[in-house]
Amino acid sequence: MNRTTWLVAVALAAIAAASIAGPVAAASGKTGFGFRAADIGGFRTGVASLSGGGVFDPTTGVGHGSGGFSCLEDVAQGPLTGCLAGQGVRWDTDSLARSTTFKCTGAPTEALKSATTNPSTVVIHADFYRAGDANDESFRALIIVSQTDIAPDIDGVQNVWIQGVGCGTAVGSVNSGGPAA
Repeated sequence: MNRTTWLVAVALAAIAAASIAGPVAAASGKTGFGFRAADIGGFRTGVASLSGGGVFDPTTGVGHGSGGFSCLEDVAQGPLTGCLAGQGVRWDTDSLARSTTFKCTGAPTEALKSATTNPSTVVIHADFYRAGDANDESFRALIIVSQTDIAPDIDGVQNVWIQGVGCGTAVGSVNSGGPAA
């Protein structure tokens, strides 16, 4: 499968996840999310794409999500160190995190930011898999997906983040189905 075909397949999977997650969330009082981010970066090295979806309960901290990812440029810092351009297949949820601190660029002068899992934002401990590693995760890193800008001090909208890679703009949504059950 060539890169363009793969990216189209991932985008369609993210759209399908969003269309399923919203009604499931509404029916259960949980929060659904579906997204696609083609260009996540900002740290010294590495750029990645990330897409997916799922459902989580910000009150209980329970949730499930998965999707696709690809390292578009070699990553040489953080939890995805060693992910080379063209590598990456999928990610899934290890667990939800209540909150995390993060930086979009890793620069010493950048202010440390924080994100908290709530009805418009999800913080996930994610397992990342490369082809050939089967069901053994290749990397573990935190990710953030939000309906709103998580880094208002940086130009543009930054509503997705991968630990050690940076921030980017995701197309999609985080939809609360109402009060968590």
